[in-house]
Amino acid sequence: MDTTDSKATGSKATDQNALGGIDPATVSRLRLAIARIHRQMVQASSGQGLTFAQLSALARVEQHGPLRLGELAARERVAASSMTRTLAPLTAAGLVGKAPDPQDGRSWLIEVTAHGREVLAEIRRERSEMLAARIGGLTAEQCAALHAAIPVLEALTDEPE
Repeated sequence: MDTTDSKATGSKATDQNALGGIDPATVSRLRLAIARIHRQMVQASSGQGLTFAQLSALARVEQHGPLRLGELAARERVAASSMTRTLAPLTAAGLVGKAPDPQDGRSWLIEVTAHGREVLAEIRRERSEMLAARIGGLTAEQCAALHAAIPVLEALTDEPE
């Protein structure tokens, strides 16, 4: 092996080092597959006209709420001002509401409304149906490989603390 490989040469060995020893082509294929599956799921659901940020915030409030604005912003890793802009259309559409924080009268808690829960359930159902239909077209061997890959994919979703 040529020991003069450097980042400047764009060598495969250097690229693998930057990616933790993983072949860049493998990383690229995985990234592209995930992006395409996500796009297809988004297209398969009504989405209710929600942006990715709005849908993410709505799901996060459903999962962890009720939450203060700052807490939600921290969980979404955005500034509080950005979260305020994200929540405005959700509030206007009746998907989230605000309630006084019983522990701090100066603060509000954001919570998902019944309508917000219905919207999330519909989006999840539509996306799951599309994915299930695609999985239904796989061979038994492909289904087994997919099943075995789920824990690995879940591990990729764990965020470092």
